[in-house]
Amino acid sequence: MELVVNDLLNYENIKIVQSKEMFNFSLDSILLPNFVNLNKSVSKILDIGTGNAPIPLILYRKTTAKIDAVEIQKEVYELALKSIDMNNFSDRISVFNCDIRDFALKCESDTYDVITCNPPFFNTNQEGNFNKSSAKKIARHETQLNLEIIFMVAKKILKNKGKIAIVHRSDRLVDIIFKMRKHNIEPKKIMLVYPKHGKNSNIVLVEGSKNGGPGLTINDPLYVHEDDGSYSEQVKKYFGW
Repeated sequence: MELVVNDLLNYENIKIVQSKEMFNFSLDSILLPNFVNLNKSVSKILDIGTGNAPIPLILYRKTTAKIDAVEIQKEVYELALKSIDMNNFSDRISVFNCDIRDFALKCESDTYDVITCNPPFFNTNQEGNFNKSSAKKIARHETQLNLEIIFMVAKKILKNKGKIAIVHRSDRLVDIIFKMRKHNIEPKKIMLVYPKHGKNSNIVLVEGSKNGGPGLTINDPLYVHEDDGSYSEQVKKYFGW
């Protein structure tokens, strides 16, 4: 497996270890840690399906909280470890190589203030989109992780009124809200992301609160590109440019 070391955009010279054989970080992983609500009372965060850990790496710079991350694939988990060690972030980031369901079984209830997750986007019945690489298949399709599992786990290990934030495809928004409420998580904040003006939204970010009261905020939309194909000023701010 050929490894490469890249800058994690312009986040204070954070480095990330990647492999061409694996599913590398994307815009979704940049948007989510900038979307989730992180107040001063947040002391413990969990990132589910962390991949090579782009979300924990960014969260490290945005909070003083302890960050746990779970990744089921051994080779991807090892990339996350390399990234964390390279940046000397192991004092506050810990990565676990296991299924999130097993992790949650061993975890005490009401442990985390915040959970983040950039999950697989596609149903397993979307066979035409399956990747030949098993690593990329697990990253893109709900073979090991789905919305039901994510919110079932969150219901147990989130503290009361704790937050979970997820990034997903816009066409799964109804599924996300349904599964959240099924597991006593009330949607509190939504942001739709558009490729550019005049195009339909293709990404949605949703934050919910465990046992939260009613009341939903719809954030201003985010447009990724200008008409000429360059990144919008909104996105440049997320990138740290």
